[in-house]
Amino acid sequence: MNRFISAVLTVSAVIFGIFLPEEEAIGQTAKELVGTWTLVSVTLEQDGNKVELFGPNPQGQAIFDPNGRFSAISTRSDIPKFASNNREAGTPEENKAVVQGSIASFGTYSVSETDKAITLHIEGSTFPNWRGADQKRLFTLAGDELTLTTLTPSIGVGTGQMVLRRAK
Repeated sequence: MNRFISAVLTVSAVIFGIFLPEEEAIGQTAKELVGTWTLVSVTLEQDGNKVELFGPNPQGQAIFDPNGRFSAISTRSDIPKFASNNREAGTPEENKAVVQGSIASFGTYSVSETDKAITLHIEGSTFPNWRGADQKRLFTLAGDELTLTTLTPSIGVGTGQMVLRRAK
């Protein structure tokens, strides 16, 4: 099954094929987005090269509540622990690993079922440049898998894709 990758995360997520043909697309409504989703992958495709932005086994989740609020976090699974065991006493290298290996945001969202798009209005983020921004993602739901894509990720040109699986 091919998908057109448009780039997320979702959060974000987060975010990056060929879309499922319409008859294969299952559940494409705002109501079906509501819930907790666990992160499967976050990739960026540029000039035929695909990069896993949070490594091969990213961790994270996105939550879409029924009142139009969301929160999302993505982290690398291999971020090293701080030697000091104190988050306020990280070395420059430890702090850099955390900043480059994670992103979190929260705010409100709206869904255009006609466009198969979700717009995130970011109220707060660990990347302060996103505060107050609106970010549009195309979405595809197939069973318990949600794919968010964007054609213009904030980190440059290319196609971003975030794949999430409904939490059980």
